[in-house]
Amino acid sequence: MARVTRIIAGGAGGTSLDVPDRGTRPTSDRVRESLFGALESADAIAGARVVDLYAGSGALGLEAASRGAASVDLVERAAPAATVVQRNAGRVAKAMGRPTPIHVHRSAVTVYLARAAGPFDLAFLDPPYDLSDGELTADLTALRPLLSPHALVVVERGRRSPAPEWASAGLEAVRDRGYGDTTLWWGQPLPESQSR
Repeated sequence: MARVTRIIAGGAGGTSLDVPDRGTRPTSDRVRESLFGALESADAIAGARVVDLYAGSGALGLEAASRGAASVDLVERAAPAATVVQRNAGRVAKAMGRPTPIHVHRSAVTVYLARAAGPFDLAFLDPPYDLSDGELTADLTALRPLLSPHALVVVERGRRSPAPEWASAGLEAVRDRGYGDTTLWWGQPLPESQSR
C-alpha cells in the first residue's frame, strides 16, 4: 500500500502527497509543522527561492511552495522517487491555483549543484542515512556559492549523526533542535570576508 503524507498549510494545505516505497524517510508532519512555523517566524519563506536536495517525496520544498515561496527546485536522483516528486509537484501546483515555478530535477545532488544557477534563499538537505559526513560537507561546500547572503540552510539527519561541519563549507551554525530520532540543524553563510 502506498504511503502518503500531506501539505500542512498554505495555498495547497491538506493536499495529499505520495511517498516513495523505498529509500526515503519523509519528514514527519510534526517535525515539518514545527520547522515551518519557525521558518515563517523568521520570515524565511514568502518570496524565497528554495532548493530541496535529496527531495524524497518533495514534502519540504512543496510545503515551502504552498506557503508562498517564489520558486522551488526539487532534486532527487532515484528514478522511482523522482517520478513521485513530479506527481506531487503537479498536485500541489494545481491545488494552489497560482503559478509558482516548481522544477523537478532527476539528478545526483553533486551533479545538480555543479550546474545550478542560484541564488537560493532557503535550502533543505535531508540526505539518506548512509551519506557520509564528508559527502555532506562536500554538498554544503558546493551549495555555499549558490546561496544569497542571508540564506538559511536546514539539514535534517538522524539524532546520532554529528552536527554538519558548517565552517568547512563557509557556513555558520544558527540553531539546532531534536525531535525524537531526528535533528534539524540550521546554518547560514559566513560573510565572504570570514569564509576565505
